[in-house]
Amino acid sequence: MITDDEPIARKGLRGYIEKTDFLTLTGECENALQLNELLKKEQPELLFMDIEMPYINGIDFLSGIHNPPKVIITSAYEQYALKGYELNVTDYLLKPISFDRFLKAVNRVHELLQKEQESTPEPYLFVKTDKLLKKVTIQDILFIESMGNYVLIHTSSSKEITYSPLKSLLEFLPDNLFMQVHRSYIVQTSKIQAIEGNMLIIGIHKIPIARSLRDEVLNALLKDKLISR
Repeated sequence: MITDDEPIARKGLRGYIEKTDFLTLTGECENALQLNELLKKEQPELLFMDIEMPYINGIDFLSGIHNPPKVIITSAYEQYALKGYELNVTDYLLKPISFDRFLKAVNRVHELLQKEQESTPEPYLFVKTDKLLKKVTIQDILFIESMGNYVLIHTSSSKEITYSPLKSLLEFLPDNLFMQVHRSYIVQTSKIQAIEGNMLIIGIHKIPIARSLRDEVLNALLKDKLISR
């Protein structure tokens, strides 16, 4: 994500990002107020941030946000460098920025993110199936289906059946990842590929949306993400 009030600076960074295969531009804006709105919708791993901008300068903005992404400051002024590093920015690029210097900075961010990912264990559950306790990685779960006193956990590679009410299992799942869409179904929202009428499409599966939950479910899934014509 890019935040800079100079169109030519944004254009330059945009071009560099397009030339770098492990980077994808998720958004750009002109000032910290616009950035604040963007960060409500997107969660970028990396932010390119100018300092001297209208309304709020970059340093003040970074000082006031909790848990920011990795930040590379882009500025024409050296005097903010110390303050930037005090705020734990990853790098400080002086304008005009060469592609070689840009690449050095983003490679550093890429390495840091990979190390963090490797050191963070994937969250998981153990579910009792027959005489086994089987480990199920949260990220692998597609959806969960109630079958009376049992639940069938559909994952990307298997199906696991265990004795549990659906409501009890829901309490173990991260509420920012999972949603109950029907009295018999919980889905991992990031796995939804399409919505067809009152059905959610996940791979070859069609999961019904309860009539009483339809508005709540669609509002949660489509808010700020619907492009129509």
